[in-house]
Amino acid sequence: MNTSLNISLSSAVLLAMAFWLTLVKDASTFQPDFAEPIINISVAIGRDATFTCHVRHLGGYRVGWVKANTKAIQAIHEQVITHNPRVTVSHADLNTWNLHIKSVMEEDRGGYMCQLNTDPMKSQIGYLDVVIPPDFITEDTSSDVIVPEGSSVKLTCRAKGYPEPVVTWRREDGTEIVLKDSAGTKQLVTSYRGEVLKLVKISRSEMGSYLCIASNGVPPSVSKRISLSIHFHPVIQVPNQLVGAPLGTDVSIECLVEASPKSINYWVKDTGEMIVSSPKYQVQDIPKSLYETKMTMTVRAIQKEDMGSYRCIAKNSLGEVDSSIRLYEIPQPNRKIYSPKYGSDLNDIVKPGGNGGDKSTKTKLSYPPDDEEQQYGGSAEDFEEIDSIQTHQHQHQHSQHNQQHPYGSRPTSRSPFGSSMDHPNSVNGRHGGSSSSNLNGGVGSSSNGGNNKNLIPLMNDIATRKPFVIPPGRSGGDGSLEGSNAAGRATAELTLWRLLVVLVGTSWYAIYRQRRH
Repeated sequence: MNTSLNISLSSAVLLAMAFWLTLVKDASTFQPDFAEPIINISVAIGRDATFTCHVRHLGGYRVGWVKANTKAIQAIHEQVITHNPRVTVSHADLNTWNLHIKSVMEEDRGGYMCQLNTDPMKSQIGYLDVVIPPDFITEDTSSDVIVPEGSSVKLTCRAKGYPEPVVTWRREDGTEIVLKDSAGTKQLVTSYRGEVLKLVKISRSEMGSYLCIASNGVPPSVSKRISLSIHFHPVIQVPNQLVGAPLGTDVSIECLVEASPKSINYWVKDTGEMIVSSPKYQVQDIPKSLYETKMTMTVRAIQKEDMGSYRCIAKNSLGEVDSSIRLYEIPQPNRKIYSPKYGSDLNDIVKPGGNGGDKSTKTKLSYPPDDEEQQYGGSAEDFEEIDSIQTHQHQHQHSQHNQQHPYGSRPTSRSPFGSSMDHPNSVNGRHGGSSSSNLNGGVGSSSNGGNNKNLIPLMNDIATRKPFVIPPGRSGGDGSLEGSNAAGRATAELTLWRLLVVLVGTSWYAIYRQRRH
């Protein structure tokens, strides 16, 4: 029985030793380790940063945080060691451990180590990058600049930040920047990179605002506006130095001024009188650019006393300049005058004494053919000039024709004085001479002074002629009524009476000649 008991105890001891050895083996097999690496962090200054350390099989081991570059212990397990109040630790379970840094500063930049107190020690590092948005260094950056034209200038913008900012220059209005090298070669660029922008032999066209923009990939980018003013003597350009206008119309004159600093602009008449805006004058200054201004002056209802010279004057701190514009009168534009040539198919009647018995005034009526319409215009003086020219031409031709025909044969042209003998509808207008016509179509004797035409075809010709058409008249410039209804009726009646007398006299004379023979 004792032997059986001893065997049982020996078996129990062996089993216990085996179990203990198994536990020791398992403990060495499942030591703590890192489940994943720490993620690097990049945050802007003033923001919060958090590192996370993932551990597995921690068991009774502890987690510690150390700043790599200074070897300063930040925290061990759940206790914060550093005296930095912005540093705290937390953990969700035994596998996730966090290090928190609030409102990070530039000195917080660097590596942070998560350690396990195993033997040997295990650790891994995560890096904190504290970035700083760009900002300008005020004492090293240019302010607004004023320089004379033709000089050189340097515009400077220095910026700080992390990473180091890049400075780019642009013009505010979007125009190109003019760069010149030592040889004077020009290069036009929309932007320029660099802290210093050098402008050589600047001209007035380079005046304006320049923007320097600093950026480093950390928002926000910053910009600074630098105004470049270029001073020069005033200059005036006049598009038209002679301006003409009819009386009673409005006329505008203008001057183009370039000046910097801005000039005082005004108008002066040749009498020395300064012109300001009033019901008579309208004076305006219209800005075209930073240094260009358009001066305009409008004279309303211009009269003879407004004619003369006007001076536009521009004055600034660098000097004064003026230019002159002369205003002169031009005639009123006339309407187109219908002026038929002498000997045309028109029937013209000109009567002296068109108004109130004044023989110096003529009334002219022109009758165009039915298949044609003409526009009449002009003043009474225009009609009188045409009348006098046509009358002179007719008298000259009439005298020449009478010399060629001593027996009184009729001229082919028509008299401007409306004689029934010359009228195209009159009998004698178709007659070959003063001798009578044979009713039977016979030929006149040589004593008659010419050949006679048949009276019957002549009468038929008269019957088939077109009737007269009296066009509407217009008031002349001297107050006479040209082509009025009264003048038209009087002329028509006079023409009809003359035609009747000629027809009766011609018929009686033809019968008388027949009976004599």
